[in-house]
Amino acid sequence: MIAPDDSLPPVPAWFQNGFHRFFLRSFLKRHFHSLAIDRQSRCEASLQTDLPLIVYGNHPSWWDPLVAHYLNRMLFSQRQFYAPIDADALDRYRVFAKLGFYGVRLNTISGAGKFLNQSLAIATAPNTALWITPEGRFADPRDHTATLMPGLAHLCTRMDDGWVLPLTLEYVFWQERLPECLALIGEPIRVAEHKLLSKTQWQECLTNRLRLAQDALSRLAIARSSEPFDNLLPGNRGAGFLYDSWRRLTAFSTRTKFRSAHGDAFE
Repeated sequence: MIAPDDSLPPVPAWFQNGFHRFFLRSFLKRHFHSLAIDRQSRCEASLQTDLPLIVYGNHPSWWDPLVAHYLNRMLFSQRQFYAPIDADALDRYRVFAKLGFYGVRLNTISGAGKFLNQSLAIATAPNTALWITPEGRFADPRDHTATLMPGLAHLCTRMDDGWVLPLTLEYVFWQERLPECLALIGEPIRVAEHKLLSKTQWQECLTNRLRLAQDALSRLAIARSSEPFDNLLPGNRGAGFLYDSWRRLTAFSTRTKFRSAHGDAFE
């Protein structure tokens, strides 16, 4: 659903629905063995309320915007996805403007002010979800040295209420040819319960919650078990068309069951 607010970037519903139906799902399936989220954190963060929602996370790869768009539809289907993106990048990939991405120029005072005003309008509009990667650069998911950019903390100080969710991503190779995309939601932050925090205190709170979520997901990734996860998108498996065709023929000739997966993760 798209919030009826003239200040919001327009998102054609027909285009976005077609993007998911005919492109995004199949594109992700071709490149990942799974797109999975930690089951416990998913249950704890089922925030089906009318309060504003901001999802902020780490930024490990080029895939993050597409994965975030898919996760938003799977986790918060009644909320329209929005996310800031560098204005120059948006100029190069204009299609993103039809999917809820809006351009920002944070290297100028006027650009930073516009980001805050636009983001606040989006975050406080009904039926929206604002996704932000405040690290401001690509960073390894185990690297916690990046200081979060101050815009998110400033935004939180200007809100009366809402939820702020830390969400962390990792892309890992386990037993299959294709990688697993793993997600975990950290402890939700209720804005109204932190109204007395200063911008500096908000910055510390946001950083700590994100790093704790990253640590939790890292432990699950190292354990290499799919049991704690819900697989939101079963992707491709097997070694490839030619080799799997030979394996199928061998299985048929020996009257054994063909099994495309190499391991037992997300079967």
